Amino acid sequence: MTENHPITPPPELVQQWNTEGRHQDYCTLTESIAARAAQWGADQELLACGNYLKQCAAWEEEDVTEFYDYRRPKPPSLKEQALQALRHAPGPDYPNPITLLTADEYALIRRALEAIPD
Repeated sequence: MTENHPITPPPELVQQWNTEGRHQDYCTLTESIAARAAQWGADQELLACGNYLKQCAAWEEEDVTEFYDYRRPKPPSLKEQALQALRHAPGPDYPNPITLLTADEYALIRRALEAIPD
């Protein structure tokens, strides 16, 4: 792809992402920039599709917003993520009377519990 392609992030934006991640190691920074570039490109494509639908189908602004929301749903809340981690953890229904969590699942559940007001 060339830099003129409509879903290629402009060099200034890539430089901004690079600057924001300057304290990360190279591999983490590269993965972060790749993920952000993919999301940016997908957002540009979604915007173009939404504008096309708006023109061709005489959609109202609310229809286009609903389309965007459908294609870019909000991530699950911390509570939903924690409950999902517990649903998938082996535990009391197994022969061992303990629940096994990965370090990430444990951290997620801890953050969710800490977010609950006293």
